[in-house]
Amino acid sequence: MKKVLVLEDEANIRSFVVINLKRAGYEAIEAATGEEALAQLRRNPDIKVALLDIMLPDDMDGFEVCRRIRASDSKIGIIMLTARTQEMDKVTGLMTGADDYVTKPFSPAELTARVDALYRRTGGDVEMDTGEISQPPFLLNTRNRTLEKNGARVKLTQVEYSIMKLFMDNPGKALSREEILDAVWGRDYFGELKIVDVNIRRLRIKIEDDPTNPSYITTVWGYGYKWGF
Repeated sequence: MKKVLVLEDEANIRSFVVINLKRAGYEAIEAATGEEALAQLRRNPDIKVALLDIMLPDDMDGFEVCRRIRASDSKIGIIMLTARTQEMDKVTGLMTGADDYVTKPFSPAELTARVDALYRRTGGDVEMDTGEISQPPFLLNTRNRTLEKNGARVKLTQVEYSIMKLFMDNPGKALSREEILDAVWGRDYFGELKIVDVNIRRLRIKIEDDPTNPSYITTVWGYGYKWGF
């Protein structure tokens, strides 16, 4: 079974999520608190995707859980669940390491589509490529889905890896936000274009010599981004 962690303190919402995940072929691993979620991840290292509610009853909110997961695991896919609609919450969740967000209330179809897309990004449903893409100072290993800059490993999430591979497959080509969204998140993605911009911002922090003056991922104003080779 494909395992998904569900961190949600409200039992009725958690049950709704679990039932729909099971119908879609997933095994849901449940948690009601941040500490319980981290413990479940330790017990189930084969979990590929985590759904994290932001508002939790204990001292550890969903943002902190996300940070702690990312500190030890760059491969797992993370979706934030929130009842809030403020833009800052969405951006905060993505900048702390989440790959996507779903705003409550959400439909079962939307939720499972997001999980399906992210599960594919983690390599859970597809065979990995075999080879390397070398564009100094970067080396992308498509077999183990890793990136090096000047020989040093750059820690990427699987979504960030997918964006890097898209760029390195298309050096010098201007890619629209819509093209990036379709290629990385899938054509059936329900979300907003803003998720592309936030992930690019996060990626620049990791790979650019000066993220405020990027030389590798450049902005094509009013259109999208270009890998500057």
